[in-house]
Amino acid sequence: MIRSLARQLRAWWRRRATCADGDLAALLGRPPVSLDTPGLQRFIGGRVVLVTGAGGSIGSEICRQTMRFCPRRLVLVEQAENALFEIDSELRQTWVGSAIRPYIADICDRRRIGDVLAAEKPDVVFHCAAHKHVPMMEANAGEAVKNNVLGTKNVADAAAHCGCGAFVLISTDKAVNPTSVMGATKRCAELYVQSLNSADSVSGTRFVAVRFGNVLGSSGSVVPIFRRQIAAGGPVTVTHPEMRRYFMTVSEATQLVMQAGAIGRGGEVFVLDMGTPVRILDLACEMIRRAGLRPGEDIAIRFTGVRPGEKLYEELRCDDEQTCPTCHPRIRIWRLPPVSPEQAQNMLSVLAAVVDAPRDEVIAALSRCVPEYQPDAGGADSAQRQSMRLVPAAA
Repeated sequence: MIRSLARQLRAWWRRRATCADGDLAALLGRPPVSLDTPGLQRFIGGRVVLVTGAGGSIGSEICRQTMRFCPRRLVLVEQAENALFEIDSELRQTWVGSAIRPYIADICDRRRIGDVLAAEKPDVVFHCAAHKHVPMMEANAGEAVKNNVLGTKNVADAAAHCGCGAFVLISTDKAVNPTSVMGATKRCAELYVQSLNSADSVSGTRFVAVRFGNVLGSSGSVVPIFRRQIAAGGPVTVTHPEMRRYFMTVSEATQLVMQAGAIGRGGEVFVLDMGTPVRILDLACEMIRRAGLRPGEDIAIRFTGVRPGEKLYEELRCDDEQTCPTCHPRIRIWRLPPVSPEQAQNMLSVLAAVVDAPRDEVIAALSRCVPEYQPDAGGADSAQRQSMRLVPAAA
């Protein structure tokens, strides 16, 4: 009888944990950022908008936000069939009668991407498709280069060729002094996009990039992982007690991307003021408490060690970068050194030659292209990376 009641109580705690973490925005520790809705209406309304990676966490939310501003047509580009089906079905049910066109396409397929953009002639392209998981890209460096760099080139070139008005690249704070393959490839993508807005460029397209931090609740992020671990009764896994990250809500992230396209003149890298970084351990403890449980008592926390390519602290800007204000008080521009088309083409030649080479050759090529790239210079030594221990959580 007692054992049965105990099992029922544990099951109740776990069910509660799945729905009791509350509003994700409340975990930020700062007010959410509100952006310029009238400006976005002028930018999106009545235009053809194309989103790559349309089935992903950021891409799908950009699609949802875009529909609020009544585009003439929304074009969904996605490699994963199921993800494309889900966002296409959702949008058609929500916005009955809207012009929505789904395309299964791999951004690494230059001809297919060129055909799609030539057929649709988008006014605005939001380029969200990317390989983003840091440890996974450490083990698949060549694929990261193919997708994040050469795939970006395919989409950007097609956008310029079809006369697109604005192209917005989704980048990351991990591109600042990168220690990971993912961050280095994103920095290369930024460099290429920058080069398309150089003085030597003949394209009329405005190319901009947006860097932001981790998105609360996105696929593969800590929040859904912690939620599942709490629902299962623990332990909650944290890589390091001092690991810190900048966080945004998905609404903030997507509005920032859209706002950047609206106010960018070309060549800028935008950043949102995300407040102070959040300690991942504190986030885990707060989610445990929101589930009505006690960190370190009801739910254990396991420190697993910093993973390959990870930093303890993400950086907001490089030392040689200067930030400039925009018309929005919470958005600034990072002015980066100009990149010529010749420099960008040299970079692409170096990277294209190693995409199918062993990992060490890919890392060496990235180091040549991104001098500030420091492979395996994260926040922990190899012994710590291997540590697996259960400890009580901090109060």
